[in-house]
Amino acid sequence: MTASAPQPAAAPMDSQRQTQSRGLGFGDWLLYVVLVFSWSASWYALSLQVGEVAVPTSLFWRFVIAASVMWAWVALRKARGKQGLPEGDKRSLHLAFAGMGVFIFSLNFALYYWASAYLISGLLSVMFSLASVFSLVLTALFTSTKPPLAVILGALIGVAGIALMFAPEIAGQDWASGTLIGLALCTGGTLSFCLGSQISAWLQRQSIPVIPASAWGMTYGAAFSGLTSLAGGHSLAIIWDPIYLGSLFFLAIVSSVIAFWSYLTLVGRIGAGRAGYATVVFPVLALCISAVMEGYGFPPLAMVGLALVLAGNVLVLWARR
Repeated sequence: MTASAPQPAAAPMDSQRQTQSRGLGFGDWLLYVVLVFSWSASWYALSLQVGEVAVPTSLFWRFVIAASVMWAWVALRKARGKQGLPEGDKRSLHLAFAGMGVFIFSLNFALYYWASAYLISGLLSVMFSLASVFSLVLTALFTSTKPPLAVILGALIGVAGIALMFAPEIAGQDWASGTLIGLALCTGGTLSFCLGSQISAWLQRQSIPVIPASAWGMTYGAAFSGLTSLAGGHSLAIIWDPIYLGSLFFLAIVSSVIAFWSYLTLVGRIGAGRAGYATVVFPVLALCISAVMEGYGFPPLAMVGLALVLAGNVLVLWARR
């Protein structure tokens, strides 16, 4: 390549490598801070939603608010000439959007909301941090491919860490204990999220822009939660309590929209691999919030377990890169 020749556009793989290899600037670190804080604080805010209002009703209003903001974002993108949904089989697309809505923006959160009745918020975040492990294992199952050794090792280390973290609470209790119920609900919620993520990945392979796809997903998720609430004999009315309303708007705006924007921006700046390392940080901060707000005592055995969970996540994310 001579100095006078025009530089060709980088190939997609070359561009991805350049994105992942460049150093992090101040703006990248700021986005990391916003993302980690949003995710970390969301678990305690989630626990404040459980009580007088039925869980599906709270989820309905959370994603009505979040979807409204996302649709405004879509409109702004269109005004700036950004790509909308492509022409094609709209029925297949909307089935996929509905699947995202049910698995990511409804069932996933509902199971975690119910789990918060049995586990402190920081432990919920630790369980959800294993989503990267679950996702790569599900991908291997769906594509009939053998996962890399680092993924298998990371998954085993992560599961061992979870066992150590919850051992003090499970010891001496029967299988109907609240801790085990909470763990089962969290496992179901994480699997639901990962199934929805598989649908999201399929949509991205069809060149469907992430933002309008998520707006549709949130819309379908809100509709599904609303119908579930009504079918269960619950009202869609909420309580006008400052704590409930504050946590509702925090979850809708900060945890669902701002965190989403921060993550997508980070993926574009530094790549999905390095952006995913936020999942290694937010459980630690979430447990610190639990220590202040819920009296979590950091048992030594649980801290060893947390270290193993984080190490397992690092191995899986390293394998993804």
